Amino acid sequence: MFFYLSKKIAVPNNVKLKCISWNKDQGFIACGGEDGLLKVLRLETQTDDSKLRGLAAPSNLSMNQNLEGHSGAVQVVTWNEQYQKLTTSDQNGLIIVWMLYKGSWYEEMINNRNKSVVRSMSWNADGQKICIVYEDGAVIVGSVDGNRIWGKDLKGIQLCHVTWSADSKILLFGMANGEIHIYDNQGNFIMKMKLNCLVNVTGAISIAGIHWYHGTEGYVEPDCPCLAICFDNGRCQIMRHENDQNPILIDTGMYVVGIQWNHIGSVLAVAGSQKVVTQDKDVNIVQFYTPFGEHLGTLKVPGKQMCSLSWEGGGLKIALAVDSFIYFANIRPDYKWGYCSNTVVYAYTRPDRPEYCVVFWDTKNNEKYVKYVKSLISITTCGDFCILATKADENHPQEEDEMETFGATFVLVLCNSIGTPLDPKYIDLVPLFVAMTKTHVIAASKEAFYTWQYRVAKKLTALEINQITRSRKEGRERIYHVDDVPSGSVDGVFDHSKAIQGTRDPICAITASDKTLIVGRESGVIQRYSFPNVALIQKYSLDCRACQLSLNCNSSRLAIIDIAGVLTFFDLDTRVTDSTGQQVVGELLKLERKDVWDMKWAKDNPDLFAMMEKTRMYVFRNLDPEEPIQTSGYICNFEDLEIKSVLLDEILKNPEHPSKDYIMNFEIRSLRDSRALIEKVGIEDASQFIEDNPHPRLWRLLAEAALQKLDLYTAQQAFVRCKDYQGIKFVKRLGNLQSESMKQAEIIAYFGRFEEAERMYLDMDRRDLAIGLRLKLGDWFRVLQLLKTGSGDADDSLLEQAHNAIGDYFADRQKWLNAVQYYLKGRSQERLAECYWMLEDYEGLENLASSLPENHKLLPEIAQMFVRVGMCEQAVSAFLKCNQPKAAVDTCVHLNQWNKAVELAKSHSMKEIGSLLARYASHLLEKNKTLDAIELYRKASYFFDAAKLMYKIADEEAKKRTKPLRVKKLYVLSALLIEQYHEQMKNAQRGKAKGKNSEATSALAGLLEEEVLSTTSRFTDNAWRGAEAYHFFILAQRQLYEGYVDTALKTALHLRDYEDIIPSVEIYSLLALCACASRAFGTCSKAFIKLESLETLSAEQKQQYEDLALEIFTKHTPKDNRKSELNSLLEGGEGKLPTCIATGSPIIEYQFWVCKVCKHYVLAQEISNYNFCPLCHSSVE
Repeated sequence: MFFYLSKKIAVPNNVKLKCISWNKDQGFIACGGEDGLLKVLRLETQTDDSKLRGLAAPSNLSMNQNLEGHSGAVQVVTWNEQYQKLTTSDQNGLIIVWMLYKGSWYEEMINNRNKSVVRSMSWNADGQKICIVYEDGAVIVGSVDGNRIWGKDLKGIQLCHVTWSADSKILLFGMANGEIHIYDNQGNFIMKMKLNCLVNVTGAISIAGIHWYHGTEGYVEPDCPCLAICFDNGRCQIMRHENDQNPILIDTGMYVVGIQWNHIGSVLAVAGSQKVVTQDKDVNIVQFYTPFGEHLGTLKVPGKQMCSLSWEGGGLKIALAVDSFIYFANIRPDYKWGYCSNTVVYAYTRPDRPEYCVVFWDTKNNEKYVKYVKSLISITTCGDFCILATKADENHPQEEDEMETFGATFVLVLCNSIGTPLDPKYIDLVPLFVAMTKTHVIAASKEAFYTWQYRVAKKLTALEINQITRSRKEGRERIYHVDDVPSGSVDGVFDHSKAIQGTRDPICAITASDKTLIVGRESGVIQRYSFPNVALIQKYSLDCRACQLSLNCNSSRLAIIDIAGVLTFFDLDTRVTDSTGQQVVGELLKLERKDVWDMKWAKDNPDLFAMMEKTRMYVFRNLDPEEPIQTSGYICNFEDLEIKSVLLDEILKNPEHPSKDYIMNFEIRSLRDSRALIEKVGIEDASQFIEDNPHPRLWRLLAEAALQKLDLYTAQQAFVRCKDYQGIKFVKRLGNLQSESMKQAEIIAYFGRFEEAERMYLDMDRRDLAIGLRLKLGDWFRVLQLLKTGSGDADDSLLEQAHNAIGDYFADRQKWLNAVQYYLKGRSQERLAECYWMLEDYEGLENLASSLPENHKLLPEIAQMFVRVGMCEQAVSAFLKCNQPKAAVDTCVHLNQWNKAVELAKSHSMKEIGSLLARYASHLLEKNKTLDAIELYRKASYFFDAAKLMYKIADEEAKKRTKPLRVKKLYVLSALLIEQYHEQMKNAQRGKAKGKNSEATSALAGLLEEEVLSTTSRFTDNAWRGAEAYHFFILAQRQLYEGYVDTALKTALHLRDYEDIIPSVEIYSLLALCACASRAFGTCSKAFIKLESLETLSAEQKQQYEDLALEIFTKHTPKDNRKSELNSLLEGGEGKLPTCIATGSPIIEYQFWVCKVCKHYVLAQEISNYNFCPLCHSSVE
């Protein structure tokens, strides 16, 4: 971090200033002084010149208003930024609140206690409340609209400071005796603050300042210290919160008058004075510290006595009130940033996130990639890569290969230019200083440095893979202590213990090139090591403590910027004779520049460098400066005589939307001069000038100028000098062209003015060349336009190519609909299939498949597409078209289309379908998916197996005593499957009979089939028995409940035939109930006799039946009243009448209806009431 005084404003009549405050939002500066002086100023930068931005732009006072109202010396000024109010108070205790109206400040409110003087005022974070403390212990808290919220007198206490916490729940009061008391926001005392920084301090002390950063712009890192308290004796403590038991302690060694945090809480400025041994008077200084107490630097300020300081809202300036002057100092922050392959990488904090937000901004394409990084320490870049140094996340489990560095507390993350992490390295060393070359990363703490040879993903040879697999101990990573003397052999062992050993002379800066590593130490010693085999070559002693080191492109010179901003140069290899007459290596050059905060060597010339001095950029050639350029940018890159710099100050004002306007390109003088010579004087003289000042960039400039003037000889010479082989070939080709206009067109195309070149070709009637040019550029839209304007024989294939290329263009951008139109014209079937698939246009895909010839290589792919979305029929036809019946069958199996699979297998004489089916069914049965197995058999027309399984399920359900209706349905389904099986067998027999034309063989086959069947279970003989049993069981109960007791009895009597299906106890219980209801006590008696004789009942149950029978038959004689009707039903035997399945009654008439499916009967008069068969539920036709 660097700072320098930039401006000075004098207050009229030499009135001494007492206080100053800079409004962070609107930029107003209020300063109060003796005799009621109160001024509001505003510095505004003029932006007439677009190149001058930020600190480099001149600033003028756009407001300079005296505010009249105070009579005594104004001692306190404070801003309310949210409500644009200024609150001031003077030595008489008068408080005035000022408001902005039409560009001027006016009094809004006045208050005077007339008892005591105001010592401090503080607005809370949201600007709603103000706390005012008086010297006599009075405290008033008021609202922004002037109402008093509460007041309190703290007896016997002299107050001098007040501040709010970020959440407005705590108030800190500073006392005149140096104590700090903590109160809540209602004025209740909580406790005294422990002041660790005052240990061993004697004598009277007073508080110089309390400032609590409210986190409005986020914190530098989670749990960052933000409450700064400083005393006039220079002792200071920075706390995380008001009860922090372990604060950061600083002894500034100066007399302090005021402190303030910058806008993001990353820098604390401490203003005051310091005694100097050589002089009698004190010197005004401002010291800068991080929240962790690290000293960032000292700014000396002229004048007798400094009384106050205030930061600007963006943290780039600081205002200091000294005597009757306001001094402004510019701050050049140490941003965390870098530049790699056209990408600016920068980090900033956000109030809504604890991490750093790291932005990778590609300046070429204006695209940005954002990455959030916890506890970022630094960003270092080189080539196409960057290193993010961070603290390790404690919760983050490290990778297995990192186990040997377990407990590592820091990480170096190698990223590419879009922020993708490529390789993290965990280390125990604090990476305070990081340098990077094209192959290595060097990280240094104060005592030791670590080198790591990083690798990036590229195609590795077997040899390289071998090297990588070797253990790291062979030297990809090493650690060296700064006091060691490594010889370049394998003595840099990977040993973290070296990092812990202390040193008296810590490291303060490092830099590295491909062959040299430089380490700077606080004493001024510079150690030079060879690289990558680290061996100490030389030690040099300098008189300054380096802050930034930089090597030129051939590692012969070292640039050093020290902590005071002085730039010096050191020649590493020059041999000189020192004052004692001895020869030494290395010489400090005479050149010295002050107030330097950035410098960059040219990548292609060891004598060229650019440096930033205040707000000017100087370019030096052989240590001679060119005229300066006004800018405040940070230098990104210096090569090809051009400097690229970035205005980070401007970018970080709105970091989420960086603008290309903030990237500045500057040409150095020799490039500007050469260009001017070529334009004004001519190629001859310019050529001579470039000869005297050779550089590839200048030769290229000359070559381009010569080309434009068709001076091919000079152009060729210049291309040779800048080693541009393509350029030489181009000039040769130009030489072979006859026509001048052709040459002209080629040159125009060479310079990228393609529209113009195309127009020239067309004017020459050379459409082919215009098309050729567009082909080279890949501008297929224009190729298509040009092809359509004329006619030619070779155009058809080119037209197809153009259509397909445009299709590719749309497909790459996922505009599939547009792509389809062009692929259709270009007849690109593969890409067309892909587009249809992406569009889910299966109809288009089907049409494409049908339009393809047989055995086309695309058909299997299209078939697979159909398989993926379950379109079996289309997939099968595609597979069959490319002669892959096996794949077609597999598809049917995969999609559960078993009937189709069987059909295909039969038509293509495949044998394995039966076994496949059996295998799949057994797999389903294992998983207890019986119904799925039934469905499988049914679809594959294996009705017999399906019926067997269904019958099994029905039997199981019947045993479980499930709802009778459910059991009936299952039996019906089983019977229907058997009917389908019978139908299938008949058809098969008919087919065979047709084939052989022999009745005898047909009959024989039929008999054989029946023989096979007869061996199977009972259910095939009478498949409907189960369904009938449960049908009558349900029907009887329904009739009974509906009150048709006689018909219920008739139905129940049928159930006696089904004892093998429904348990006897249920049949006879129902029969007894129906008989009893229809007063057929004879039948009832028989049912009871049967129930009592059942072996399945327990003695207790039998007893219950006997008791019930006794109860019934003591009242009623066991005789049937209507014997004749029941006779026919009660009589079993051969002459059994068919039963109506709708009513359960026997059918006596000759007219009845027979169901086509289950072959059961219904009375003719009953069937008119039904649409569906009562048993099997097939429709009545």
